[in-house]
Amino acid sequence: MTKRLKFAAVAAAFGIFSLAAPSAVQADNPYWQCVTFARMFSGIQIFGDAHTWWRQAVGRFRTGNRPESGAVLSFKSNGRMQLGHVAVVSEVLTDRVIRITHANWGGARGKVEENVTVVDVSSGGDWTAVKVWYNPIHDLGTTVYPTNGFIYKEPAIDQGLRMASVETPGAGQP
Repeated sequence: MTKRLKFAAVAAAFGIFSLAAPSAVQADNPYWQCVTFARMFSGIQIFGDAHTWWRQAVGRFRTGNRPESGAVLSFKSNGRMQLGHVAVVSEVLTDRVIRITHANWGGARGKVEENVTVVDVSSGGDWTAVKVWYNPIHDLGTTVYPTNGFIYKEPAIDQGLRMASVETPGAGQP
């Protein structure tokens, strides 16, 4: 509950929270880059171009291929999107459909778009390929974007140490 209130307060302060359909924020708002917005909106403290986020996250934050609200979806560098892209998951609708809130995408350069539908079109259902809603045509875009996966706010856990402590509950005791 506290996270949702904090999320709403931050969103309201920046004028991006509305009850309307997905749209760009007012033209008088600042020009947002996707990384600056994703860092502020998710709380995940990674810096640098979007295409570096996945590499920086591995071993530092929990990463995976299942969407969770508040996680960052990391897009790979691809075609016109040479620097990659990052977006924050605002809602999980099904195991293959989510909504994201992101900045500086397509026709909304420098603007924030809320609750944009993203569909997993990967053959394995692992979110390695997605299509993103394109508002000008009121449908999913035709481009398939490759992704790395999701970066979660929780720190990475060393699985080897965790397993050792689980398997040897009496270790270190006389």
